[in-house]
Amino acid sequence: MEPTRVLFVCLGNICRSPTAEGAFRHFVAETGLGDRVEVDSAGTGGWHAGEAPDRRMRQAAAAQGITVEGRARQVRADDFERFHWIVAMDRENLADLHRLAPAGHGARIVLLRDFDPEGGDDVPDPYYGGARGFDEVVDIVRRSCRALFEEVRADWEA
Repeated sequence: MEPTRVLFVCLGNICRSPTAEGAFRHFVAETGLGDRVEVDSAGTGGWHAGEAPDRRMRQAAAAQGITVEGRARQVRADDFERFHWIVAMDRENLADLHRLAPAGHGARIVLLRDFDPEGGDDVPDPYYGGARGFDEVVDIVRRSCRALFEEVRADWEA
């Protein structure tokens, strides 16, 4: 069976989307289903390409048991064919993804907080704020990714 591929997307791929990637990987590892899922992250903008995730984000995530790693990259046209799920962190990036998507692509493009059991629209960008903003993002991303993971699992059983 082909693995389900999930791509998380924010603006620069150094805060929110790599945290979502790390959280989703965490839930996959907990269940031992790593062979059934491939996870990645990207940004709609490319100005941070090649950079490591923001140090403040890595620290906030680590405090909750989530490893945030990798190097930033920009969304590519082939991502829309390669990934089954493309998950935007906010409505602006969701709109950008719809504009970038080639006609006839096969990806489900969704907003992460659509899965948040506490509701909400956007995962806020913590980049220009203080430490509390990074902690808040980790909280939102953890609970939303857990719910998204359960949705992906349900697809396997359907």
